[in-house]
Amino acid sequence: MIKNSLLLFLSLFLFSCSQNTVFSEYKDINQAKWHKDSLVTFSFNAKDTISKNNIYINLRNNKDYEFSNIYLIVGITFPNQHQIKDTLQYQMTDEKGVFLGNGFTDIKENKLEYKSNITFPQQGNYIFSVEQAMRKLGKVQADDYLNGITDVGIEIEKIKE
Repeated sequence: MIKNSLLLFLSLFLFSCSQNTVFSEYKDINQAKWHKDSLVTFSFNAKDTISKNNIYINLRNNKDYEFSNIYLIVGITFPNQHQIKDTLQYQMTDEKGVFLGNGFTDIKENKLEYKSNITFPQQGNYIFSVEQAMRKLGKVQADDYLNGITDVGIEIEKIKE
């Protein structure tokens, strides 16, 4: 009886969490080597122009990731072709160098807040682009590849009011 109740509670919890997600997609980074010129793009067709949403950048990394942080350039192209770009920095490790994020294996998953409490002002297709902007200390030019990022994703969650 307790086991069945726990299973029912877990199912309801997972179902209620996933109801808020209006978009979630990951793209694989070829052999966990993210080229400095590689844009990872996602297309989202917005129909709701009233509800507020949170947008997240989701990253999966393995033990080959050699930095304590990450710099990303994230762009949004609106249906009317208006564009915005943001340069973002996120911590990838704690002060002891232990990777942040969730995961029980060598892969850690990080859900990084990008935009919060926003509406999509127009119906139509929004293009999100994500590129890495990492440089080694003292270098102006990037290495050709950033090792250790296995997947990049975008997630959009509708805020329940």
